[in-house]
Parts: sequence; C-alpha cells; structure tokens
Amino acid sequence: MNFLELAQQRYTTKKYNPTQKITNEEIETLKQILQLSPSSINSQPWHFTFVADQEQKSKLAAVSYFNEERINQASHLVVFSVIDDIALFEKQIEQNLPQGAINYYKQFMQPQAERNIKSWLQHQVYLSLGFFLSACAAMHIDSTPMEGIETHSYDTILQHNGYKTLFAVALGHRDTNDNNQPEKMPKSRLSINNIITSI
Repeated sequence: MNFLELAQQRYTTKKYNPTQKITNEEIETLKQILQLSPSSINSQPWHFTFVADQEQKSKLAAVSYFNEERINQASHLVVFSVIDDIALFEKQIEQNLPQGAINYYKQFMQPQAERNIKSWLQHQVYLSLGFFLSACAAMHIDSTPMEGIETHSYDTILQHNGYKTLFAVALGHRDTNDNNQPEKMPKSRLSINNIITSI
C-alpha cells in the first residue's frame, strides 16, 4: 500500500476494541520511530510517555474531557510533552548538538522573548506528532490525537519535571462498529484548489 492509500484510509478513531492490544514489538518500533522524529536544528525538545498500565491510563482518562471513554478502551496512551525550562533546553543542546546548530539557536532564537522560544519548542513536538501518526498508519495501528485533555493534571499525574504536556495520542485497534471509519463516514476535506497554489 502506498502512502496516499494510507492517508485515505487513516482516520481519527472514536471507538476502540479493548480486547485487542498492540504488541510489545510494535510499541518498541513506535518508540524508535519517535526517537527519529525531525526537529529544527535537531533540537529534540520533547519527552514521550507510553502508558499501558490500566490504572494510570484511567487516571489520565478521568482528566481528558470527552476523550475519557476512548482512552480507557485504547491499548496504549502516548503523552507528548515539551521541555518547559529554557535553561535545561540550552544545557541539552550544548551537550548534544554540533556548534553550527548551537550558533543558530544563539543568534536567532535565544535573543527572542521567552514566550517565542517556548512556542518554537512546542512547534517541534507537533512535527513529531505528524511523523508518529503516519507511522501508526503504516503499521495498521489506529490512533486518536487529542488536545482535549487537562494538561496540568497530566503533569501532576505523570510527575513531569521540567516538561509540560501538550497533547496525547490513544493507540489501539478500532471497534468494527466505529462510525467514524472512512467507509462509514467519508472524509471531508477542502478541495485541493482551495488549499494549494502551484507557481
């Protein structure tokens, strides 16, 4: 199956089969794929928490608004967090990046306001989300990206230190009765002419 066909078939899963779990091997593959996610200057300002434990998953589900049921049904929940301590981030890149990348940060990002730097860091985590969702589709794993969660509560439950939750992704295999499947609810997108200009 080519990537276009995967994109046509991938959808945001609304209902999972709670008895069908993702294998440990598949989870390890997804972890390696996340490690390879692209980011500006290879900054990697992220942390990913894979939650399989049902008790922990239920605690997070309870602070996830309308997403509670699907998180409880899902095989796993992956929490995407961004580094929230600029000094910690700068220490990380000093230890891990080549001088050219560090110089770029110091010249173009470091002089900016703190909110601009943190916004830039968050953008990198969203890049990893797109990469991750595509990987899930390629592996025939269903997924639900969710911003509708209480991020501060997630940080408390997961005891994040220096990092801040941005969003989460439920993973698993769809319930065959999920009405959001493309064959039951065709995808609705703007026309190509409305969103793409060729020059």
